[in-house]
Amino acid sequence: MKISAKKILRGIIAIVVVAGLGGAAYFYYFGRSTHVNVTLARVAPVSEIVYATGTIEPVQWAKVVPLQRRRIVELCRCEGQQVTKGQVLGRQDDTEERAVLREMEIRHQQLQRDLDRAQKDRKDDKITKAELEQKETAVKESNSRIAAQQSRMETLVLRSPMDGLILRRDGEIGEIVGPTDVLFWVGKPSPLQIVAEINEEEITKIAVGQAAFVANEAFGGKSLRATISQITPKGDPTTKTFRVFLELPADTPLRIGMSVEVNIIFNEKPAAIVVPFAAVSSGAVQVVEDGQIRRVPVTTGVRGTQFVEIIGDVGPGAPVVSPARPELADGARVQTEGSKESPTQTAGLNKAASTNTFKPGEVPLETSWDKAISSALDAHILTLVDEARRKDTPR
Repeated sequence: MKISAKKILRGIIAIVVVAGLGGAAYFYYFGRSTHVNVTLARVAPVSEIVYATGTIEPVQWAKVVPLQRRRIVELCRCEGQQVTKGQVLGRQDDTEERAVLREMEIRHQQLQRDLDRAQKDRKDDKITKAELEQKETAVKESNSRIAAQQSRMETLVLRSPMDGLILRRDGEIGEIVGPTDVLFWVGKPSPLQIVAEINEEEITKIAVGQAAFVANEAFGGKSLRATISQITPKGDPTTKTFRVFLELPADTPLRIGMSVEVNIIFNEKPAAIVVPFAAVSSGAVQVVEDGQIRRVPVTTGVRGTQFVEIIGDVGPGAPVVSPARPELADGARVQTEGSKESPTQTAGLNKAASTNTFKPGEVPLETSWDKAISSALDAHILTLVDEARRKDTPR
């Protein structure tokens, strides 16, 4: 049976087409590269923090409150002025008390005259000893009542409880105030401290002597420092918080009454190799080398709010897949794309990476605290504050 040349040509063309389609399908399913996002491992400060809010207060201060509910008749105009302990700051209306005292004094004068006569009569044996003693007792009781009344009147006088500065004055003459109304805050303008409330689930991370960064919108991006000086032993079961006191340096620009955000550092490294949390999966990261995936086992160290320290065969500048792609096997071919981190999120990290002089693969000692790392920490804390604030905001 003869096969024509035309049929042979058609057969060859069909074979070529099938082979081409098969090769294309193989390349499509097995040979093409997967797109992955990568971020560079970098040397940067990393910190674990506890976030809280607090208020600036003097270390030594006191409130002046009235003990009775009465009308104000006198108040000093003395905000910002120095006062001494016992100095009169104001008075409440004591008209009623003065009237009662006057009656007591008149009654006392009469009792005293009666006693004087009784003492003369006793010398002349005109009265008994018991009658004289009764007169003496009446005078003593009268003295006691007058002293008690004078003490009640003294409670209507508002005095400074300590030497210091009048930090604030509230209330006006003519207002009726009572024990729940604070009329004066008296204290020493320095030293200052922060009084913060820490959630009970995080209080175990806090210890005296730990450093903290303090932020207030009045000072923009400037990071201020503080140190934990005291932790209240008993927590508040209602708010589930513990009170923590932080000491401020003498040159702090913060002022009494300001509210601040506090980030207490309980674990930190000024220079560590860090990657985003999403880059670590099952105790390893995926490094891209020559367009291929290489799985590198790592252990994690200090865990920041978004970045984590990794310890393993990964050096600064290594392109790490983030988020991790555990479905990709070692050797898988990939095409990389830069990660989309915002400038705010990477402010501190980029600054650290750009200012360090470490060799590839070299991690500096924790004691290496030079100006570059200190500057990086200042920038890094801005990221911590932003991230902690977002985490703390109720949704």
